[in-house]
Amino acid sequence: MEESRVSLVGHTTEEIIALLGERPQAKLRGKQIAGNLYKRAILDFQQMMDLPQALRDDLTTHFLPQPLQVATHRTSTDKVQKLLVHNGDDQVFECVLLPYEDRVSCCISSQVGCPMGCRFCATGLGGFDRNLSAGEIVGQYLMLQGLSERRISHVVFMGMGEPMLNLKNVVGALRLLHDEVGLSYRHLTVSTVGIVPQIYELAEEQMPIHLALSLHSPLDEVRNRLMPVNHKWPVDEVMKAMRDYHKATGRKITIEYLLIKDVTDTPEQAMELARLIRGVPSVVNLIPFNWVDTEQGFARPERDRVRQFRGILANKGVNATERVERGHDIAAACGQLAGQHLGKFARRSGTSPLVVLS
Repeated sequence: MEESRVSLVGHTTEEIIALLGERPQAKLRGKQIAGNLYKRAILDFQQMMDLPQALRDDLTTHFLPQPLQVATHRTSTDKVQKLLVHNGDDQVFECVLLPYEDRVSCCISSQVGCPMGCRFCATGLGGFDRNLSAGEIVGQYLMLQGLSERRISHVVFMGMGEPMLNLKNVVGALRLLHDEVGLSYRHLTVSTVGIVPQIYELAEEQMPIHLALSLHSPLDEVRNRLMPVNHKWPVDEVMKAMRDYHKATGRKITIEYLLIKDVTDTPEQAMELARLIRGVPSVVNLIPFNWVDTEQGFARPERDRVRQFRGILANKGVNATERVERGHDIAAACGQLAGQHLGKFARRSGTSPLVVLS
């Protein structure tokens, strides 16, 4: 039975060696297997040509190279690729390959669904299923790497789910991406809606990763309407945690800011945002709203409104960028990923899009 086979992705080299048990040359073979999985993204034991055929057959019988299978694979006109994956159950989640001229990035999920219930995000409106394991998280990266001729050097945890609510497995995945895959911590970004205790817990891990806050409004009265989390940890409290994270790690913080027409794109909020982050090494990433079917009828602001908002920030000395929209034609742009699959592995009714800030 496939379910009884242990997946090796998600384990360190030393753990893979231990899983090999009394097999001949376990230490050497374990290092070779880990290298194939993590360094070369070879996810088929039979393709690990530096291993003896007998061992490849043995591994195929007793282990899985990694836990994930592909349900859907789509490619956009701008070369963005989106995978809908599962681990053999009916719970699907998405990851995205994002090639740029100067680098290749990917956006991965940390949960199936999301419990945060943000009003602009149909992932949260669609409910929450479970946390992903470290192996399932890293497995997304490896599957995407298998699609890219160039090395994926940057990883953003901005897909389905709130990473801070699955912090143990997210930290495990970050360490695997650094220690086993060989990525720089400085090229790993975790996004959060602002779970304050876990921000401090992540800082204690002393990993110099990049932390991004999905703020979306500097005003409590607006953020309360958009993001239920703000009732527990309001703007000033979450920003204090972000400042403390910067002090603990030395990393510049990113403020993700969704521009929703007549909701978050007002000059008043631009001024208040500039005041809020004054003196904190940071960058504001502006994200014009991509259509998602929500009850609120949110709309994308006009270009002049976006330019005005960015101009106010610039005049106040704020480093602000605008998110480059990618994969729009396959619904892989920010806010448009659809966590649905109409075949065997569909669990939801098929109407809930998935927000990915990639």
